[in-house]
Amino acid sequence: MMAKQIVCIHWGKKYGPLYINRLYNMVERNITPPFKFVCFCDDDAGVRSEVECHPLPEINFEIPKTKRGIWPKSRLWNKQLADLEGPFLFLDLDLVITGNLDSFFDYGNPDDVILAHNPSNPLERLGQTSVYRAPVGKLAPLLEMFSKDPLQIAEKYKYEQRFVTQNAPGGIKLWPKAWVKHFRRHCRRPFPFNYFLQPKLNKSSKIVIFPGTLGPQDAIEGVYHFRHGPHLSPKQHIQAGLKGERQGSLLSHLRHYILPTHWVREYWK
Repeated sequence: MMAKQIVCIHWGKKYGPLYINRLYNMVERNITPPFKFVCFCDDDAGVRSEVECHPLPEINFEIPKTKRGIWPKSRLWNKQLADLEGPFLFLDLDLVITGNLDSFFDYGNPDDVILAHNPSNPLERLGQTSVYRAPVGKLAPLLEMFSKDPLQIAEKYKYEQRFVTQNAPGGIKLWPKAWVKHFRRHCRRPFPFNYFLQPKLNKSSKIVIFPGTLGPQDAIEGVYHFRHGPHLSPKQHIQAGLKGERQGSLLSHLRHYILPTHWVREYWK
């Protein structure tokens, strides 16, 4: 039996070995062996020995820095990724695995490029690359396109998932919506229920993703955004909004409240 291939990527100082090790632990608990867990990174210090670490795939251009969008994952569009062959499942470091992953390897055809639904733009068929599967080298034409004018492409498409969605050879498929949930879009409670019910976990979900600035640790602590400061009790949070001690409008302040999310603590370890 061919081993299931899990891939992640790490650069810079934002996450570190804690996130890589936690992701490995979650995968190990939720997959049928054999599997191979590979991390392409610029520093493997502190990463557990079961993780196969490789240097970041080489590129012949500089990754552009723009106001929106993060593009270093484009390195994984290379024709060759260490000794990997065939389809691999990419996972962001800051997601939470809540169910079995085997279906992500059985769904569709081995040659497919499959992304998660992106609920942020409901009028646009847009994939989300927090969780995607692709054969090694299938996206190499995208890397060639990107290398010719990285800044122009980054500014045109804004986000790398839009570039992948619109240009993947043969088009893309999307995972069933029930499998991958977006924490801010699908789990947070609407006002006023957010003040007395913690964010919900859909029983059908296998992965919860955390695009943007609200990460798993924030969910555990009950902090919507670091600019809002530490977690407050519902009463204190409402009072702060009424006093004008808030970011944005009062309505925005009231909507952007979450209680500590106990199920994230349970799974993200």
